[in-house]
Amino acid sequence: LLGRDAHKSFRKNSDSPLKFILIGGQEAECKQAIPLLENLNPSAVLADKAYDTNALREWLDNRGIKAVIPPKSNRKEEIECDYWHYKERHAVECMFGKLKHYRRIATRYEKKAINYMGMLSFSSVLLWLR
Repeated sequence: LLGRDAHKSFRKNSDSPLKFILIGGQEAECKQAIPLLENLNPSAVLADKAYDTNALREWLDNRGIKAVIPPKSNRKEEIECDYWHYKERHAVECMFGKLKHYRRIATRYEKKAINYMGMLSFSSVLLWLR
């Protein structure tokens, strides 16, 4: 693996993750949104600009889920974003920061993806128990 990205979904008013998906660092993030959300039923999805795709927005709209995703700067059609609710996304960034307090996560010592996933899960449980 050249790099790894961990995609997480969170419950509102909580910094504990609901689900992880681990992919290679060179893969597109937007392709992981639908598999991450498939068995969840959120009222809204807060995501960064990397997840701004028509396919994801259509998938969310078909399920009655509000898409709170800022548009990319090169988007041809104008799409509104509810920046008032987007501010709540700071909880996700705080969780990444808390996970990086664990040295094995921050420096990515694990060579195998399954071991890295195990450390992510273990670190998340430790944070949840605090």
